[in-house]
Amino acid sequence: MTTLDVVRCLPPGFLEDSLRADARAGLTSSPKQLPPKWFYDEHGSELFEEITRLPEYYPTRAERDILRERAPAIAAASGAETLVELGSGSSEKTRLLLDALTGRGSAGGHGSLRLFVPVDVSESALVAAGRAVLAEYPGLAVRAVVSDFEEHLGLAAAGGGDSGGGSDSGGGGSGPRLVAFLGGTIGNLFPAERAAFLSRLRSEMNNGDALLLGTDLVKDPATLVAAYDDAAGVTAAFNKNVLTVLNRELDADFDPDLFRHLAVWDPGNEWIEMRLRSLAVQTVKLPAIGLVVSFEQGEEMRTEVSAKFRREGIAAELAGAGFAMRHWWTDSGARYGLSLSEPA
Repeated sequence: MTTLDVVRCLPPGFLEDSLRADARAGLTSSPKQLPPKWFYDEHGSELFEEITRLPEYYPTRAERDILRERAPAIAAASGAETLVELGSGSSEKTRLLLDALTGRGSAGGHGSLRLFVPVDVSESALVAAGRAVLAEYPGLAVRAVVSDFEEHLGLAAAGGGDSGGGSDSGGGGSGPRLVAFLGGTIGNLFPAERAAFLSRLRSEMNNGDALLLGTDLVKDPATLVAAYDDAAGVTAAFNKNVLTVLNRELDADFDPDLFRHLAVWDPGNEWIEMRLRSLAVQTVKLPAIGLVVSFEQGEEMRTEVSAKFRREGIAAELAGAGFAMRHWWTDSGARYGLSLSEPA
């Protein structure tokens, strides 16, 4: 395949309408909150890539270490002919899976992969990543799906025939699919949202498909907090970038210097909360949505939760959605877990 196939699953104006709805709902709630997906404009994505290289931020390294060791086993166990990556990027981690699934560079590679389907909201990022993959894996077809995985999974564009688990062969002659959801992103969803997401994912998967899920694990709170409040202040800049996004997209007049980044461990829910604390009494205008918002001095707005998991907990959540966990791997420090599950 010499060209990139792009499938657009989002209706016109979807992201703009979603941002407006999220801003209105979140800034009028008590306490105030914003979804973390709005961190990731071009600058926010660059900041996050910088975060993944920080000494305090272990999850990316831990997940990469597991994949480096276990990718051949993942390829053999899944036998996947299609790799679907939700929230795709152009990272080394993706290449480790692609190498193993195409049989490239490793005697343990399975060599079954025919189609790579990256799924993301950013068409420009998808096209760039897709072209890079085409250049590196010339025998592989690439179908980039522009979609928001919280609303439109985009799995139909990956093939697989009927979507109720009724095909023992993986559906439609396309062979088994491996759906990869990495980076611990599942932890950004609240428990009810995770349950709904996993159930919806299961409904679009067939017998013979598999789910590769990355989950950060519960550990010492000091280690967790440091990973989200680094000494260099990169995560603070990343957190405040959501205000810059609102300023640009909704004509808002947030002053990021009037907010302080916080990372707090919630032991009851076993998650990290990222917050922005107002340093003064202030009023913010968002003309594009006709909203005026007041902040008290010391008032905190939640911008992200990042849940941490235990093996038995994630196995139970997967089972509740109709999956059976078949394999579980951790890094050498047991900081991070990677599971391979299949429709039960």
